[in-house]
Formats: sequence, structure tokens, C-alpha cells
Amino acid sequence: MVETKQTRQGYVDALIELAPQRPDLLVLDADVSKATKTSDFQKRFPQRHINCGTAEQNEFSVAAGLALEGFLPFATTFAMFATTRASDQLRNSIAYPKLNVKVGATHGGVSTGGDGASHQACEDLAITRAMPNLTVLVPGDYEEARQATLAAASFVGPVYLRFGRDTYPVVPELHGDFELGRAKLLREGRDVTLVSTGIMAYEALRAAEQLAATGLSTRVLHYPTLKPFDVEPLLSAARETRAIVTAEEHSIIGGLGEAVASAILEAGMSAPLRRIGVRDVFGESGPSGELLDKYGLRASNIAHAVQSMLHTASRPV
Repeated sequence: MVETKQTRQGYVDALIELAPQRPDLLVLDADVSKATKTSDFQKRFPQRHINCGTAEQNEFSVAAGLALEGFLPFATTFAMFATTRASDQLRNSIAYPKLNVKVGATHGGVSTGGDGASHQACEDLAITRAMPNLTVLVPGDYEEARQATLAAASFVGPVYLRFGRDTYPVVPELHGDFELGRAKLLREGRDVTLVSTGIMAYEALRAAEQLAATGLSTRVLHYPTLKPFDVEPLLSAARETRAIVTAEEHSIIGGLGEAVASAILEAGMSAPLRRIGVRDVFGESGPSGELLDKYGLRASNIAHAVQSMLHTASRPV
């Protein structure tokens, strides 16, 4: 049986680990601390946890002020509210002046589940990727979320960290050293390349196993850092394999798929490419697993895309 854990718990466990070492660290929340899990931090360090109320604009402004005073604020809320309700403050008060604020954004993607479309952030990576100065991290499991949070704390500058709501498979291939700004080669392969970010790393590795059963050697690249984007491993994949499929729990507009496509084209290269993700629709309320099935975010969807591409490429013109 596959072990599952919450990425948002990895975030908070890292903050608890950091607190004794970083007396400047403060955690802010928008009255959703039980949902974001920062209530665990509050129990241990009540004087270093600030509830800003259901007002993310205020929360981000407070975080900016604290950063100017030399503190290390982790401003935490749901990804939807961090990037839409508080987009002005994220842009103008944090990213523009390059303040050392870390935004911990939970409930990313359709796996947010029963909260429905109003809380399922499938546009947040498009928004944050477009903001200058903002580093964007999308870890794939609990341990990588913990490591990404530690790395964000050591990095000087604004960071957006994206986590999910549900429990997700633990992926041992993701573990080890976390280097901000670097892709991870999870599996070697010569025929096709799968490129993942976030929790889709697990589905990409499963898809690679399914494709191996058909005789295809599949490379898997994982991007826990979506910005800055590590181009070289991708260009090597475009040169050395026959096709690329991207997989993200986010809209296909503005996320990983578009980052991959633009990097390849700007390098003057070409490669058959398909994007697995939410296809320009809002989500809906339902169990997390059923929503991942409905929106085609499974290993079988990734494997089918590969097989379809290779079948099309092999047909005579």
C-alpha cells in the first residue's frame, strides 16, 4: 500500500523545525490556521503566530512591513486567496520591492476537493510565474515540501510555495538534496520524456512504469522549482528523446506546459509536445481522487498521450 501524507503538513513541520534556529521567523495566517496546519506552529510558538483575520490583503501588507523590519515572515493562506484576493499586495508590496516574504499557499489544484471551484486554485502558477522577482516552488510530496520550505527560508527574496489540501503519495525518488532552481531527474530514458511539477511527479513515475511494460524507455524530469526555470535538462530531453508530455495539477494555460514549450522554442528546437492538466475549465466539488480522475490527471492519461503521439508520428503521410 502506498504511504500518503499532506504537503501542507511538510510545510508546517519545516517551520516548527526552523523556529528555534531562526528567532526572526514569524508565521502569519488569515484565520484558516486549522486548514493550513499553521495551528500546529501556533501551539508551539504562540507569540510568533499572527492571525490577520480573513483579510489576505492586510496579511500580505503586514508581512511586507515585518520584512522591512528585518523579520522573516511566512504569510500563509489558501492559494486562491493568495493570488487573486491579495494579488495587488503580492505584486506591489512584496514582489516589486523584492521583500523577503515567503507565501505559503495551501489548497492548490482540483485536489482541494469538496471546497469546489471557488477554492480550487488552478490559475495561481500562471499568476505567480508572471510576477517579476518572485520565486515559485511546487513540491511533489510531504518531504519535498519540508525541504522546499527550508530552502525558501535560506533564500533571500520573495518566494511563493504551493501545497495541496489532500494526502498524496510519498515519492522516495523526490527525496535527497533540494536545490532551489534545479530540476530533478527521477528516471533515465531514451524514447520519451515526462515532465512533472507538484504532485504529478507520482503520476509521471507510474506512467513511466506503464510505458515500460510496452517497451518504451521513459525519462522523468520533475520541476519542484517552476521559476526560475531550469532549462538545460529539458533541452537535453528534447534532443535525446522522441516526444515530451508535461503533467501539472493546474491549468494548461500559463503553467508548466507553457514554460516547457516556450523554453524549447526559444532555444530554436522542436519536439512533439502534449500538455496534461486542467483544460481551461473551472473545477467542481467532489472527492479529491474522483476529481483527479475526471480532469485527466492520472498516470493512464499521461501514458495514453505518449502512445497517441508516437502512433501519430509513425503513421505514413
